[in-house]
Amino acid sequence: MSAFQAQLANFAGLGAQVVGVNTDSVFSHIAFQKSLGGLEFPVVTDRWPYAATAEAYGIFPPSKHEIPFVNDRAIFIVDKNGKVAWAKMYELRQLPDVGEVLDALRGVA
Repeated sequence: MSAFQAQLANFAGLGAQVVGVNTDSVFSHIAFQKSLGGLEFPVVTDRWPYAATAEAYGIFPPSKHEIPFVNDRAIFIVDKNGKVAWAKMYELRQLPDVGEVLDALRGVA
């Protein structure tokens, strides 16, 4: 998340909004953001109905790991028409390459 925070100006320059989504509670998100020194983009909860957003994007139940109640880690670029224009799944411990995501975004724009 910190790497995306550091590149927010580049995302904004491409007309993109970074949003973090997971099934943790709002309280967990607040603590996580504080542990990172704060974030300037929204981190939203997919808590109720549980994992409904993750399920809609095909990343819950998980397929890349066996941890129950944790969706797969993924990044989606959704275009202005609401269609998924690019997606990539990652192992839970794998950090996404922000440069790769920016390149993909440039390809969509």
